[in-house]
Amino acid sequence: MFLSAVVFGLLGSFHCIGMCGPIAFMLPIDRQNSTKGFFQILSYHLGRLLTYSLIGLLFGFLGKGFYFFGFQQQLSIIVGISMILVILFPKLFARVNLSKSLNKIIFKVKNALGKELKKKRNDTFFTIGFLNGFLPCGLVYMAVFGALATTNAFSGSLYMFLFGLGTIPLMTAVVYLGNFTKGTFRKKIQKVIPIVVVLIGVLFILRGLGLGIPYVSPEPVLDLVTNNNACH
Repeated sequence: MFLSAVVFGLLGSFHCIGMCGPIAFMLPIDRQNSTKGFFQILSYHLGRLLTYSLIGLLFGFLGKGFYFFGFQQQLSIIVGISMILVILFPKLFARVNLSKSLNKIIFKVKNALGKELKKKRNDTFFTIGFLNGFLPCGLVYMAVFGALATTNAFSGSLYMFLFGLGTIPLMTAVVYLGNFTKGTFRKKIQKVIPIVVVLIGVLFILRGLGLGIPYVSPEPVLDLVTNNNACH
């Protein structure tokens, strides 16, 4: 399951550079001092990873509630179906409007980002990364689905952390090279992303069904315990 988080990050970064790429390229890094520039970029990534981890912590905690009440399998199935539906019917979900309160928060985040990008203090890069993590992104939402399907807050946080880790290679390249992914290569990757999301959605569904397939769809622990007691 955690492997899917890294895959989301690696492939999703090709999609997300449309939103985050310009921010990464505009980072006021010191291009004359490569060592200083490296730590500035590292600070930016750490800020993003912290945000993703905190989001994962929240949704992993919610997932723990479902697990506690015995709905973990059903939740995994719902998450898998949701991933597939988002890919098959994107226009339907595009019509879903965010609440006014959430839109106001996003607007404030963007304003704060704009102010931070004009600064050149050492703590600027971490703050930019931290705020960057809150910007709306479809692939982040998919990763949040995955965090929700985990069994505890730590697992949810780890899932989102690994997602963020997967985005680092391409986002780092964008800082130095700009939007170098234009053209045929990016179009090919964009076509692969929906297929990967659907496959991961199928894995979540199989996981929820508990078919007894090792590492893919293991039997529920409670069922195994019940079966063992029945044998005695």
